[in-house]
Amino acid sequence: MKKKHILIVDDEPNNLQVLRQILRDDYRLTFARSGAEALSRAEKHCPDLILLDIMMPEMDGYEVCRRLKRNINMRHMPVIFISAMNEVEDEALGFEVGAVDYLTKPVSRAIVKARVKTHLSLVRMDELKQTQLELIERLGCAAEYKDNETGLHVIRMGHYARVIGRGYGMDEEEVELLFHAAPMHDIGKIGIPDHILNKPGKLTPEEWEVMHKHPEFGADIIGDHRCRLLEMAKTIALTHHEKWNGKGYPNQLAGEEIPLVGRIVAISDVFDALTSRRPYKEPWPIDKTMRVIEEESGHHFDPGVVAVFQAVLPDILDIKEQWAEK
Repeated sequence: MKKKHILIVDDEPNNLQVLRQILRDDYRLTFARSGAEALSRAEKHCPDLILLDIMMPEMDGYEVCRRLKRNINMRHMPVIFISAMNEVEDEALGFEVGAVDYLTKPVSRAIVKARVKTHLSLVRMDELKQTQLELIERLGCAAEYKDNETGLHVIRMGHYARVIGRGYGMDEEEVELLFHAAPMHDIGKIGIPDHILNKPGKLTPEEWEVMHKHPEFGADIIGDHRCRLLEMAKTIALTHHEKWNGKGYPNQLAGEEIPLVGRIVAISDVFDALTSRRPYKEPWPIDKTMRVIEEESGHHFDPGVVAVFQAVLPDILDIKEQWAEK
């Protein structure tokens, strides 16, 4: 396995040598003896972590960290300050400018190794989480392309659901899960035959029976997981076609039997479908779409979710414009 790369910044050669002795067996090391040199080498080498002294001539470590965090290409690099400055105010300022940790000199070999290993592990976890989210979004897009829609539909769906969930009063962690889970709502369409999914005319009763299976297909594709994100995605896939009056599918759930996330995605999906151009229809104007949504309050849609949707409509329209089809 390729060794992680650490940039060590200190204007004192002796300090660089100490850190070199501690870390050289486990990591690839690059060194810098000034703030300007640190910025240059960070941009060139893209290290996985930076160990940064504070007291340096011309540009101190605080300013180096500020500049790193202002640079879109380097802001992700975790910075650990290593300094002889050991006042509480010094440490607080270090975290304020964007560092992830603060160690005081003289350094302990065991503590340096442990903190570096911990923060590199956190970086790895963040990378895995981001990869998971991107794969989920791509899988959602795959279902939309099969259905003659574009990936922008699933992006809008995530944003709509987040705005509605926040307006409804969901806590921020649940709102973020909803944002990432909503794009998976129609993943089950992958299991619908193309001649039914893309039929230009009206579906026969037999074809509708097949189409109505896509929520269950979606739940089966996602499967059972301890991961809260995939658990929510499965719930959404299975319930976003249920109706408040119990006349939806696949399980004819009614009222609050339908999970809140399913009720939120239901109204998001209908709004986007009605206001978007499709091969078989032109987009509906907003006022006509809102009349239908209001008329379906208490029938298709949860009246409480409709009320929130009406309240956040300006945000919904901003999202629709930002992610409009080109």
